Amino acid sequence: MFQIIQEGKAKIKVSREKKISKKLLVFYNPVMKLNRDISVLLLNSLRKSKLQIGLPLSGTGIRGIRFLLELKRNKIKSISFNDNKKDFLKTMQDTITINNIKGKNNIFISNEDANLFLLNSSGFDYIDIDPFGTPNPFLDAAITRLARKGILAVTATDTSALSGTYENACRRKYWAKPVRNELKHEMGVRILIRKVQLVGAQYDKALTPIFTYSKDHYFRVFFKCEKGKKKVDKILRKHDFFNTAGPLWLGQLFDKRLVKKMLKDADEETKKFLSVIDEELDIVGFHDIHRICEEFKIQVPKYETLMGLIKKKGYKVSRTHFNPFGIKSDIEKENLVLIIKNI
Repeated sequence: MFQIIQEGKAKIKVSREKKISKKLLVFYNPVMKLNRDISVLLLNSLRKSKLQIGLPLSGTGIRGIRFLLELKRNKIKSISFNDNKKDFLKTMQDTITINNIKGKNNIFISNEDANLFLLNSSGFDYIDIDPFGTPNPFLDAAITRLARKGILAVTATDTSALSGTYENACRRKYWAKPVRNELKHEMGVRILIRKVQLVGAQYDKALTPIFTYSKDHYFRVFFKCEKGKKKVDKILRKHDFFNTAGPLWLGQLFDKRLVKKMLKDADEETKKFLSVIDEELDIVGFHDIHRICEEFKIQVPKYETLMGLIKKKGYKVSRTHFNPFGIKSDIEKENLVLIIKNI
């Protein structure tokens, strides 16, 4: 049985079953709405037009339909939907009809293996890899067909491996050692970034994160692509260990100018999330205040008070979206403990 639901400006026909599974004829995960909200915001905030968009793992097609309905005028030159699910062609044609989308000459629909779809194409300016699990099987083909100055969006839902629950799986799939502590999500996403960058390096493509986040059960990274051996070498020099985790990416996670542009058009819910990232220091690691207070048997202070005192000492400080109890700062742990004890 199916029902019509609306997300953003798009309408789609989805299964009535409540349990989310990749076995569903029409796979839709409402938890990933923010994922798609941010995709729309990011593309609308970039100085790019006439994009050729490739969606190799389209699922219901909700992301692409939202692009067609919500991206600014002249953003899209063409959009290609693909999924290897049975009846995908009919599903997409029905969805396009439901949404009364006109000008279908720039819309292409295919029903084949995601990698074949990518490799048989002439390339895209924006490719979105949003799989059920690891993005690994699709990285090579996606990066091969990513245009110079293109944008690659990658989602990973196998966070248990990247965050240290299954260390051996992380070593096998991402060629790095994770950690199982308060830093697990930040270290996990930096491990994911390095893996994508290493695949890009084979093709002399330097992939720099412009927007990165951890939310719910997944990690999400948007990369800008630049061509050139020297640019790739510069990327690789930022791969190293952080404490015992790694090798991983030690460079930027965000383009802060882009984040500020995204904030301007965000709805209230998304704005709350983006506001933390907007203020978040782009440095590696953070201090978990609850863990520190537990370790030294001291009372947890008010964050506003603590952060104010840290600033007075001349240090930089911010909250972090990676952990509700964390603060990012260039202050040493010893000095941080002294400040907390004297509050």
